[in-house]
Amino acid sequence: MARLLKLYKDKIVPEMVKKFGYKNVLVVPKISKIVVNMGVGKALENKKCLEDAQKQLGLITGQKPVVTRARKSIAGFKLRKGNAIGCKVTLRGVRMYEFLDRLINVTLPRIKDFRGLSSRGFDQAGNYTLGIQEQLVFPEINPEDVEFVQGMDVTIVVSGKNKDRSKELLRSLGTPFRE
Repeated sequence: MARLLKLYKDKIVPEMVKKFGYKNVLVVPKISKIVVNMGVGKALENKKCLEDAQKQLGLITGQKPVVTRARKSIAGFKLRKGNAIGCKVTLRGVRMYEFLDRLINVTLPRIKDFRGLSSRGFDQAGNYTLGIQEQLVFPEINPEDVEFVQGMDVTIVVSGKNKDRSKELLRSLGTPFRE
């Protein structure tokens, strides 16, 4: 069992039931999935960029990425409907908790001048999104193999439907928020 999953079940759920007065354990917010997305704008000119992004995202998450395609044509970006423009991975279950554990404890501290995550990344439903500017901060990526520096978005989907309680859950899991 993943370390964060065990922590969630054994310690965080009882604390949140006590703190927020939940009558049922199933009402406690939980992480339902994590979506890691790489938008590769250079993929229109160079198909190798998209292949490299897929390979690296697969190494980072441990799961095969899905290619995302343009929904509509935009002439200003020389984009046509159906063009491959990125890749994404949806993580659930044990693999999701293992990725979150590596993100919080290994990857985020490796970011240069890291002072904590912004609290403004929450939406109204309580989901949290953060952006990572380059894939090189992940220990799975070998810097010699990288030709193009690529950023990514990580969205943590929380079932709580409340911004404050979702933040409390992520803080309990060890997410370093800026005060």
